[in-house]
Amino acid sequence: MLSRPIPASGETIPVVGLGTWRVFDVGGAQAERAPLRDVLKNLVELGGRVVDSSPMYGAAESVVGDLAAELAITDTLFLATKVWTSGRDAGVAQMEQSLKRLRARRLDLIQIHNLLDWRAHLKTLREWKAAGRIRYLGVTHYTSSAYDELERVLRAETLDFVQVNYSLGEREAERRILPLARDRGVAVLANRPFAEGGLFQRVRAQAVPSWAAEFDCESWAQFFLKWILADPAVTCAIPGTSRPQHLVDNLRAAAGRLPDAAMRDRMAAHIGAG
Repeated sequence: MLSRPIPASGETIPVVGLGTWRVFDVGGAQAERAPLRDVLKNLVELGGRVVDSSPMYGAAESVVGDLAAELAITDTLFLATKVWTSGRDAGVAQMEQSLKRLRARRLDLIQIHNLLDWRAHLKTLREWKAAGRIRYLGVTHYTSSAYDELERVLRAETLDFVQVNYSLGEREAERRILPLARDRGVAVLANRPFAEGGLFQRVRAQAVPSWAAEFDCESWAQFFLKWILADPAVTCAIPGTSRPQHLVDNLRAAAGRLPDAAMRDRMAAHIGAG
């Protein structure tokens, strides 16, 4: 499975991970949690590690924490979550709660979600990193309307990660944010890699083109993910799923060849993505 380095440290992480928004917000019933347990089990067995969550994702942090503990993989995972509240004290309380929910002694990454009160939280995150409570810190956003502010923060602050929406359906990040992150030595997590399912709607009832075999692509999910991963500025894409078979399919995008620049253009033209 292809891995890429985190510029701040040189540590490598697999290029496809797992997002938990919506899909891991379930109750405690065995029937609800069993597929998610298999998703996490398959993730690790197939070489994945990165799991991204948030206290705003309902029960997702607790579900990840419980299932990872059951599977004894908590220390194997690269656990990323977020802080999304105003004020230093509220931020500290939220992050402490995340540690408990995820059942982790320390977290690999905490990100300031949507840049909310980022100055206050960034100070806290630097203190936590120095104390060894987290390993990396970063910021996130999911809409291009915030890119002006996101760009200013990336230019002004030393960050380890930025998480941003990027896909064949939402390409704005490649014009400003991804090149800047690469120049600044910031790892990139790509969220919304399927444009919230919109890309699958574009290709409904269509077969994957035969020429996709040139870059070892067997499904539309792999098609969309390989297009993202072919941008060297992207460190890891984090598609969300609650279905083990979809998780396996997604991870296969990290195997085999990636499209070159000309092929990426052909892929975009094929689905009408400008």
